[in-house]
Amino acid sequence: MKRDVREFWNERVRGLAPYTPGEQPRDQRFIKLNTNENPYPPSPLVVEAVKQAADDRLRLYPDPECWELREAAAERFGVQPEQVFVGNGSDEILAFAFGAFFADKILFPDVTYSFYPVYARLWDVPFERPLLNDDFSINPGDYTKDAPHTGVVFPNPNAPTGRSMDVPTVLSIVKARKDSVVIVDEAYAAFSKENLSVARFVTANPNLLTIHTLSKFASLAGLRVGFAIGDENLIEGLRRMRDSFNSYTVDRLAQAGAAAVMKDRAYYEYVIRKVVDTRERVSTVLSSRGFEVIPSDANFLFVRCPSRKGEDFFAYLRERGILTRRFNENRIADFLRVSIGTDSDMDIFLEACRE
Repeated sequence: MKRDVREFWNERVRGLAPYTPGEQPRDQRFIKLNTNENPYPPSPLVVEAVKQAADDRLRLYPDPECWELREAAAERFGVQPEQVFVGNGSDEILAFAFGAFFADKILFPDVTYSFYPVYARLWDVPFERPLLNDDFSINPGDYTKDAPHTGVVFPNPNAPTGRSMDVPTVLSIVKARKDSVVIVDEAYAAFSKENLSVARFVTANPNLLTIHTLSKFASLAGLRVGFAIGDENLIEGLRRMRDSFNSYTVDRLAQAGAAAVMKDRAYYEYVIRKVVDTRERVSTVLSSRGFEVIPSDANFLFVRCPSRKGEDFFAYLRERGILTRRFNENRIADFLRVSIGTDSDMDIFLEACRE
């Protein structure tokens, strides 16, 4: 009888409930509307930059400080390179941030990115999850109450709902929690109707850290690059965490491609506009057919079918070759998160919904 080697796990591993990523099928028979990937290719400048970096320099370690990318991101966001930290995807940066900045307690919404409770448990940080309002909006009052040394993290726009808070409201939370770090996860901010990013306010708010990914707006989910913007001391905290694991987290090809993203704003503004236009069209059609659609500032919609339970709606679409994302939590079990694909992808989705 084979020995159960799980006996070698320590108590930390035994107690983990790992994050479950969206399905990545190995065949091409599905329309993938389940992982919020951008349906359009990255900029040609990015592809060319990666090709140019794929030379004999691959024998050398990459720049551990990612200076070229930090300088490009700093110029794009109007900050200093010393206020930028680069990581192997935004999830890695979130993991470093939870470990570096939170100890006593942390707040995040009851319906939000499901990696947050995973990281809190990994680092043994107690957490509370204030309830979203009935319309799935965040109640800022839940995060401005007097609670010393209590950190805050939330996405803006929120995931999986797509709802957002305006900049003054976000800054009111940051200022109310000035004795703790407030992390604003801006993975989807590029798809908002107005500039929701608060990265430009980090100099005036040393407890503010914004986290960004190139997986969504930049069509680089396969390259794994993210970055954070914050006070130099917060950046140093992240650097200390990174260098306690692996100083060379971002490879040479990824750094080259990511830096090129910052130099082709026109291309990405065009791509973002296409995604937003498609999102608004699909939302209008679904609403006219009686579907409940939560207002979204992201590259996805949060949708409830009027005639089917969530698990049945999910299975129905999958049978028709359409992958969506369902979260099996009581409050949102009947909703599906539907990533915005190309217009032709969404037409097929809308036809399936019409049926």
